[in-house]
Amino acid sequence: MANPITNSLRLTKAGLVLTYYGVALYPKHLPTPWPLKLLRLIGMPFRALGALVRAPFAKTSQAERLVTALTKLGPSYIKLGQFLATRPDIIGKDLAQDLSALQDRLPPFPQEEAIKEVERQLGKPITELFTEFGPPLAAASIAQVHKATIKDQDGRERDVAVKILRPNIEERFEKDQATYRFAAQMIERLSKKARRLRPVDVVKTLDRTVTIELDLRLEGAALSELAENTQNDAKFRTPKPDWSRTTQRLLTTEWINATPINNIEALKTQGHNLTELGTHVLQTFLRQAMRDGFFHADMHPGNLMVETDGTLVALDCGIMGRLKAKEQRFLAEILHGFVTGNYLQAAKAHFEAGYVPPIHSVEEFAQGLRAIGEPIADRPATEVSMARFLSQLFEYTAVYDMQTRPELILLQKNLVIAEGVARALNPELNMWRAAEPVVKEWLTEQLGPKAKLQKMAAGAKAIDRFLDDLPTHITHLEQDLDGLANLSRTLQNMDDDAIQKWLSGRSNISLSHRIAIWLITFSLVAIAFYQYFSWALQRL
Repeated sequence: MANPITNSLRLTKAGLVLTYYGVALYPKHLPTPWPLKLLRLIGMPFRALGALVRAPFAKTSQAERLVTALTKLGPSYIKLGQFLATRPDIIGKDLAQDLSALQDRLPPFPQEEAIKEVERQLGKPITELFTEFGPPLAAASIAQVHKATIKDQDGRERDVAVKILRPNIEERFEKDQATYRFAAQMIERLSKKARRLRPVDVVKTLDRTVTIELDLRLEGAALSELAENTQNDAKFRTPKPDWSRTTQRLLTTEWINATPINNIEALKTQGHNLTELGTHVLQTFLRQAMRDGFFHADMHPGNLMVETDGTLVALDCGIMGRLKAKEQRFLAEILHGFVTGNYLQAAKAHFEAGYVPPIHSVEEFAQGLRAIGEPIADRPATEVSMARFLSQLFEYTAVYDMQTRPELILLQKNLVIAEGVARALNPELNMWRAAEPVVKEWLTEQLGPKAKLQKMAAGAKAIDRFLDDLPTHITHLEQDLDGLANLSRTLQNMDDDAIQKWLSGRSNISLSHRIAIWLITFSLVAIAFYQYFSWALQRL
């Protein structure tokens, strides 16, 4: 692990680059720690130099300059920027909006290096692995993709996509992540107001995200899991992984020969119904989130393609979102409450999920939700944005001490992306009408008669297991009670001197053993009293 001096030098370099482009990556609403003030003072000449260089591009927005600066700093800073764009609760809405324009695109590394890496990973010459291996078609901060051809056992050839991690990318990310951890620790140490935003925990979350993305086997597993969850969904699928040509640094999947979803003219020429396709995009995302609790969390146009029969194909499962049962129900009941105008139901969902502390009034909270929902109830579909609605909802809940929920922020972020894709296909898309059938489907499955029967069956099985184990529990209880009774009789038959000798003979027992003995003794006494009072109550 790098030492503080090395980390400080790396942070200084990053700060100077940001200063050169006249941008900052530190939230404006937080007080500036003195080391950062010192760094800004040191960077004044660079800021002046940057202003001279940017003079011909005076109209360049801050967002464009921020994107350029992070791209210059390298792959891990691009990932950091994209991650922070999903956390407006930490960096503020303005900075998050600037970072949302950050695209994960970098120049590809040479074809020769890619071939060497494939051969190193699979242990065979490239000619034995592929009949053709083309140049890189897309390059991002972590990996790049090549189109190749393989020959199956029956002699048929088919195209595949080969994703390869960049050379030494793991070492580069580890160094930069160490720097981020150091910076987060310093921020928490030097700024009391920043501690409530938990920058150290934020960096840990980024660590986990990057760790998953740097293991392409996990992306292959995500593709497989998503395919399994959606196997019965009409007109949706994911590419199949080729596990024989997949390692930690290499992922091979089937090649998808389809039309990018943002090629509107091509989709029209092929005769696709764009209105239905837009609805399909949004419903697909909501179904994954609510029904499965496992959703594609990066559904931008570059990751979505449309086959000739209208099947939606989702690529690149490097970033996936998960919701627990509580969050799934929360999302469904919130949407259903607003779709039907039942704001009290939506408010109760917040309280039942534990997102809003019980010290507040459910009715008052429902009144606040009505203030969000009613103004958009009768507005034209083109003026209603579900993503904007959720943004207002999460802002409002902050007034009621709702804690930041990272999983809901990732959900909101992808809903913004999915909504943008759907709107591009159908500007008149009614978001509420598109969401309603998916919400009703979920509620029927989870709260309907069939779901109740399944819960009753599960409860019956639990009771059955308990009854099966009951004789064993009773036997253990009888043994414990017999032991307690024997101990009591032994102590009663001993005089003071004998008890003293008995205790002194155990003086060499360790403290932890003594504590354990007393805990067991008190537990046995408690069990005995419980059994006695249970028996007494039954006799009354």
